[in-house]
Amino acid sequence: MRWKQFLTPVKSMNAQQIREFMQQHAADEFTILDVRQPEEYQQEHLPGAKLLPLPELSERLDEIDPAKPTIVY
Repeated sequence: MRWKQFLTPVKSMNAQQIREFMQQHAADEFTILDVRQPEEYQQEHLPGAKLLPLPELSERLDEIDPAKPTIVY
């Protein structure tokens, strides 16, 4: 499965660590990836988050810049 290779290695971070990371880096230095369903994304999402629903992830990996850290939620 290609998506598993893309997401390895993975570092888990809690909400506070993510906030700190985002404050210390410019928005164009990382990708925020929302893997929920479109309805959930429309209700509320993090500013700048890219919607890529989990069932579509393996087919759309080329939309994510592998050179940047990716925050997935």
